[in-house]
Amino acid sequence: MDLLLESGRAPGDVLVITTGEPHPWAAHELSFGEASYWAQHDARDDVFYADAAVAGRAVSRPVVVVAVNGGSDAVAAGALPLALGRAGALLIVCGDPQQINSLLGAGV
Repeated sequence: MDLLLESGRAPGDVLVITTGEPHPWAAHELSFGEASYWAQHDARDDVFYADAAVAGRAVSRPVVVVAVNGGSDAVAAGALPLALGRAGALLIVCGDPQQINSLLGAGV
């Protein structure tokens, strides 16, 4: 994330989707309720972190990062095309390359 921001990307340009444990920021923000959490998404002022289960509700952003950090293969496999559809300019996939290649059925 630091490299993206240091390269000039605005925080509001970035959506991070996690397939396993939610990012600590998302867990913290959700403790204030769904309405507050999604209001931050809509404001587009900062990086937004979403669990793969709810990422379909997120709108496109120039940069989407997928953290394949656990969860089932089915969840990860569903998150990848969703992320590709949400990424306006750049898609970054982080995780075990063998698992990601297996999910995509191709060498990446």
